[in-house]
Amino acid sequence: MTRVYNFSAGPAAMPLPVLERAQAELLDWHGTGMSVMEMSHRGVAFTSIIEKAERDLRDLLAIPGGYRVLFLQGGALAQNAAVPLNLMAQGAIADYVDTGHWSQKSIAEARKYGDVNVAASSADANYTCVPARSTWNLSPHAAYVHVTTNETIGGVEYFRIPDTGDVPLVADASSHILSRPLDVAKFGVIYAGAQKNIGPAGLTVVIVRDDLLGRARRECPSVLDYAVQAKAGSMFNTPSTFGIYLASLTFEWLAAQGGLDAIERQNVAKANALYAQIDRSGFYRNDVRRADRSRMSVPFFLRDDRLNGPFLEGAEARGLVQLKGHRAVGGMRASIYNAMPLDGVLKLVDWMREFEREHG
Repeated sequence: MTRVYNFSAGPAAMPLPVLERAQAELLDWHGTGMSVMEMSHRGVAFTSIIEKAERDLRDLLAIPGGYRVLFLQGGALAQNAAVPLNLMAQGAIADYVDTGHWSQKSIAEARKYGDVNVAASSADANYTCVPARSTWNLSPHAAYVHVTTNETIGGVEYFRIPDTGDVPLVADASSHILSRPLDVAKFGVIYAGAQKNIGPAGLTVVIVRDDLLGRARRECPSVLDYAVQAKAGSMFNTPSTFGIYLASLTFEWLAAQGGLDAIERQNVAKANALYAQIDRSGFYRNDVRRADRSRMSVPFFLRDDRLNGPFLEGAEARGLVQLKGHRAVGGMRASIYNAMPLDGVLKLVDWMREFEREHG
């Protein structure tokens, strides 16, 4: 079997050593005679797995005291409801910054539970930038300020954490968490679907500050109540046991790479190589403001849309797959999360050069 270079936006490629380790342990985890998928989530064996996963994640992100780590389910879309249900009291208002597709999903969900003030939007720039903090029109008594720190479709990433004063900052960090160091202390809540940089789809990580627990509205489902889940150690309901196990292996792999400082250097090298090729001539283009270009999600367009099909066919023949852009925008999209090696990006760059020579 030959493995391809998988540029999928998610579920995304996972580190090969993680998959190989899981394969080796699939039938018998550490002499227990059973798979992690078969274990009781309350047994000693799985308890050791989830406790280690939390310790390793805390170490990687340098999560300070006063924060809880929750391993939940339902993806980021479930958290779009959980955040207002936990933090926005009846009659309160929340501020949201609109930077594209996933921000809009968050805004639409929050409006079911209270007033939403769109404090800033890059819609007038076709979602090609992060609105400058100086342009944000924040509410004086907002329950929280919500941002989507990487937009996978538009390819826009926050590289500065906005100052929101005493108002809790909430971030959907699904598509760039663990790609670089992050000052957790500047956030009230960080949530992330696992299927980009953490593990398989089905697991969601939530990091929530202690003082924000216990504020859930009466109608908040117990399974979405941060305080309930924190008290139960993420086991109010049966957790995603195999997902947590794979996440734990990924955290170990990241530590073995040298931690988030080292993985950031790798991600910078990958992004620089790809953007340099895009910018080299007018054959390809990326419309995002350079200061806000995502290191994880790189959309690009060919000069002639009629060439999209041949480009994708040639890429797949070379083992470069899942490069088709999102249906909302078209073109191409290379998702170059942590598990994508530099070699994969360089092979994509080689194909882009070859294709340009043939069709430019």
